[in-house]
Amino acid sequence: MKKKIIILVILSITIFVLSLFMGPRVINPFELDGIEKEILFSIRLPRVMVAVLMGIALGASGAVLQGILRNPLADPYILGISSGASLSAALGLLSGLYIFGRFTIPLSAFIGASVVSIVVGAFGWKRGGLWPERLLLAGVGLSFLFHAALMLLMSISTDEGLRRAVLWIFGDLSIADWSLIPYGFVFIITGFIISISRAKALNALILGDELAHSLGFSVQRERMLLFVSIAFMTAASVSLGGIIGFIGLLMPHIARFLIGADSRVLIPASAICGGAFLCIADLIGKSIMPPMEIPSGIVTALIGSPYFLYLLRRRDVLSI
Repeated sequence: MKKKIIILVILSITIFVLSLFMGPRVINPFELDGIEKEILFSIRLPRVMVAVLMGIALGASGAVLQGILRNPLADPYILGISSGASLSAALGLLSGLYIFGRFTIPLSAFIGASVVSIVVGAFGWKRGGLWPERLLLAGVGLSFLFHAALMLLMSISTDEGLRRAVLWIFGDLSIADWSLIPYGFVFIITGFIISISRAKALNALILGDELAHSLGFSVQRERMLLFVSIAFMTAASVSLGGIIGFIGLLMPHIARFLIGADSRVLIPASAICGGAFLCIADLIGKSIMPPMEIPSGIVTALIGSPYFLYLLRRRDVLSI
C-alpha cells in the first residue's frame, strides 16, 4: 500500500508541474522571458492551485459522504449545496451589483452553499441527530428546487452576465485569482482536517450505527462533524470555480480500488486523485481549442461518464 501511495503522490506532482508549463503556449522553465513569467505566475499558477484545492475538496468530500450515507453513488453535490451556490452566484452575476469587487461572486456562492448546508442539516435532523436518509432526501428535493429557480432566472434574463453565469456553473477556472485562494484554502483545509481526524469513526459508521456505538463512538456527533467537513469543503470548492461534476463521485472509487477502503488512507488518496484529475481536465479544456476554452466541468463529465460506466461493469469496485 505504501508503494501505491508514493506512486500516486509522485504522479500527482508530475501532473501539477505539467499543468503549469503545458497549455496553449508551452513554457520552457529554463528560458523564461517577461511575458512567460507573467503567464506562469499570474495566470497559470493560481489556476492550477485552484484546480488542486477544488479537486482535494471534492475528492475528500465524496469519500466521506459515500461513507456517511453508505451509498457508493453518493456525490457531494447530491446534498443540494451546489444548487444553492449556483443560484446565489447567478443572482450576483446577473444583477451586476459587484459590491465587494471580484470577491462578490465567490462570496455569494459561499453564502448560498453555507445557507443550503444549514437548511439540509435542519431537514436531516431528527431525534437529536442527523439521519442519512433524511439528509439525502432533503438534498435531492432542495437541489431540484434551486435548479428550477436557476433555470427560471436564466430563461428570463437578457443580461450580458448570462454567459458568464453559464460558464461559471459549468466550472470555469479562468476566474482563478491569487486573492481568492487563501480564503478557499482555509475552509477546505479545515474541512479536510476534520474529516481525517474522524476517519476511524467513519470506518465504524460504514459498518453500521450499532457497531460504531459499541466501539465507543457517538454516532450522531460523528455524523454531524463529518457533515460539517463536507459542507466546508464543498462550499469553498464551488465558490472558487463553480460546479465540477464526477470528481466527488468517481475519485473515491478509484482510490478505493487502488489502496483499499480504510478511510484513514482513502480520504487523502481520494483528495490526491481529485486534485490530479482536475488539473488534467483543466489542461485539456484550455489546450484543445485555443483560444477558446472548454469549462473544466464539461471535460470532467466527458471523461468521467464513460469511465464510470466502465466501473459499473466491475461489481467489486462499486462497493463501500
